Amino acid sequence: WANMNLQDSASPIMEQLISFHDHTLMIILMIISVVAYMMTTLMFNKYVNRYMLEGQMIEVAWTLAPAVILVFIAMPSLRLLYLMDEIHNPSLTLKVIGHQWYWSYEYSDFTKVEFDAYMTPQDSQEINMFRLLDTDNHTTLPMNSFIRIIITAADVLHSWTVPSLGVKTDATPGRLNQCSFLINRPGLF
Repeated sequence: WANMNLQDSASPIMEQLISFHDHTLMIILMIISVVAYMMTTLMFNKYVNRYMLEGQMIEVAWTLAPAVILVFIAMPSLRLLYLMDEIHNPSLTLKVIGHQWYWSYEYSDFTKVEFDAYMTPQDSQEINMFRLLDTDNHTTLPMNSFIRIIITAADVLHSWTVPSLGVKTDATPGRLNQCSFLINRPGLF
């Protein structure tokens, strides 16, 4: 079961994403329980109301109940969406450029530093490495400070992601996308 869960959180946004996941999962479990109960009672139901053609109260109930459930899912989702798009005053900006089969990184705030990061082949990975996420050259970012990432692509569409930070942004040629995050614990992500 350890590999089927979300990665450990390393940012406040990811903690809230995990909380939202748990909130939505509980709502889904309640819906499944109610549907299972209704199906079970219908299987053992006597045919008392088989000639009933309409029921105003039940129609209102099965129209309002999904609307209320959707509101309970949408409100935390919209709050989290706006929190994820908020850009604070960054102390560091990192430019990420997607190429076919590798990423280029540029630090340009203090001194211009550039390097490329190629994905580690699966046959040469060790036991504690991230499958399909590990590279040969790692980016070093500070902890407890806001970081802005500017993402673009040189050739085709890419998607830059760090799951434990709750960040996933598309890299599109000719367009600059940005995201911001705060790392609240040290580690390799």
